[in-house]
Amino acid sequence: MFNKVILIGNLTRDVELRYLPSGQALAKCGIATNRRFKDSSGMQKDETMFIDFTVWGRSAEIANQYLHKGSRVLIEGRLTLEQWTDQNGQKRSRHSITVENLKMLDRKGENEAYGQSSAQTGYGEQTSQVGHGQAPQGYTPPPQQPAQQSKPVQELPEIDIDEDDIPF
Repeated sequence: MFNKVILIGNLTRDVELRYLPSGQALAKCGIATNRRFKDSSGMQKDETMFIDFTVWGRSAEIANQYLHKGSRVLIEGRLTLEQWTDQNGQKRSRHSITVENLKMLDRKGENEAYGQSSAQTGYGEQTSQVGHGQAPQGYTPPPQQPAQQSKPVQELPEIDIDEDDIPF
C-alpha cells in the first residue's frame, strides 16, 4: 500500500509546540491550500481546503522557531486518522497529516520582517526532514551556505555577419 500526501499552502495559525513526557517535541498546526477551476458554466471558482498536520522531534522545534501564521510551506507526509472521545462521551475522528518532510518556502527577508531569522539551504528554501513519523536522533538543520560571490561578467565578442551569409 502507498500513503503519501504532498501539500503547498499557508499556515492557518501559529505552530503549537508541546513536549511529551518522554521529552519528544510535538508541533501541531494547520495549512490552507487553494485550487482554482472552472465550473460547468465556465465560471472561475476557488476551493480552499484546511488541513491539520503534526510534526515530530527536532523538526517540530524548528517549525515553532521559524514559522508563523501565513508562512508558505510544502509538507510531505502520510494521511493519518485521529480518534478520541469528546467531553460528552461521543467518539470523534478526523484525518490529518503526519509530516515526514517540511520545506519552508518563504524568502529569508519575509521571515525577518516578522523578527525571525532562518537558515538557508542555498536554494531559497529552508528544509527540515523527519524519518517516517519518527523523530530523528541528533538532527541538526543544514549548515548555512556562504554567500555566493558574484563572478565578473564575461564580455561576449561582437559577431559581424552579412545578411548574404545567412542560409534562410
